[in-house]
Amino acid sequence: MASETSVDYNRIKELKEFDDTKAGVKGLFDAGIVSIPKMFIRPSEELVDELNSCQTKIEVPTIDLSNIQDDSRRKEIVDEIRIASEEWGFFQVINHGIPLSVLDEMIDGVRLFNEQDLELKKELYSRDSTKKVRFNSNFDLYASQTADWRDTLTLSFLDSDPDPNEMPAVCRKSTLEYIKYTRKLGETLFEFLSEALGLQADHLGSIGCAKGCSMVSHYYPACPQPELTLGVRKHADPGLLTVLLQNEISGLQVLHGGQWFDVHPIRGALVVNIGDLLQIISNDKFKSVKHRATANLVGPRISVPCFFSGHASLLDKPFSPIKELTSEANPPRYKEVVLREYIARFISSSLDKKPLIDYYKL
Repeated sequence: MASETSVDYNRIKELKEFDDTKAGVKGLFDAGIVSIPKMFIRPSEELVDELNSCQTKIEVPTIDLSNIQDDSRRKEIVDEIRIASEEWGFFQVINHGIPLSVLDEMIDGVRLFNEQDLELKKELYSRDSTKKVRFNSNFDLYASQTADWRDTLTLSFLDSDPDPNEMPAVCRKSTLEYIKYTRKLGETLFEFLSEALGLQADHLGSIGCAKGCSMVSHYYPACPQPELTLGVRKHADPGLLTVLLQNEISGLQVLHGGQWFDVHPIRGALVVNIGDLLQIISNDKFKSVKHRATANLVGPRISVPCFFSGHASLLDKPFSPIKELTSEANPPRYKEVVLREYIARFISSSLDKKPLIDYYKL
């Protein structure tokens, strides 16, 4: 008997028809569907595993960045960041210096972009990863085992400051303002992380960690069958550091000790997590951990991660464990990583595939 995959269900055809609408997941939501298409449904073994996983009420660490000019408080913050980066790979920051109005306007801008006239969004719809500004649903749509329930606006500025003329008018002002503040916060966080590694405060900044960032704005419409799909599959971030803004709807989960933990939104807070590259150069002192986003009956959930992954001028520079963090007793655990090759490997793969960091382990 022929299988459903080969006869009754043509996955590529379904993916192509979905992609060709250029309307994304929101197009399905707007059509009023009550059952999600098969392309979004997770494998049955995953769904069974989900029934056996338990939720625990422990929260990821929240770190208050106020009074950083005070030497004793700064030492406390560095210590808190060190513990969170070693044990969780995730933490939330409050009193980080970005005004609440800037955060709210960024979220509103993402909502306005996704809820504007479809024809305007279609102008930016693309799967060309060389485009600095592009809109699509699932960057790995054709390579993944299942599609995720989200649409994404990507803004990639590894080699320059954003050109306002390239950005969607509806969210241009709010995005430029948010990027300005987030870059400054990134510089501060890399200082703290340097000190947490026992290095000079400017160490990570001096090797280019705080330069160059890509921002993606995820829009997760309400889902009629959230238990069957995900907003973002389990993955670790490939870059150095991620700073994430989310609206009031929960969905982000972190894998810790074999269990999924919710990262509940805190008004005015930002979520920070260690990426694979920072785990590599810290020689495993800091942990890049798996995380995901669930789908929800209510929506839209909105999240805006800013990925610090190194400036374009560093594309041909090798990254490897920092010399001061290795010794005869603690030798390098990773081989050299050339940023250009590393980014190309990520873009060409799927979130389902072998973790990127595993290619570089010694």
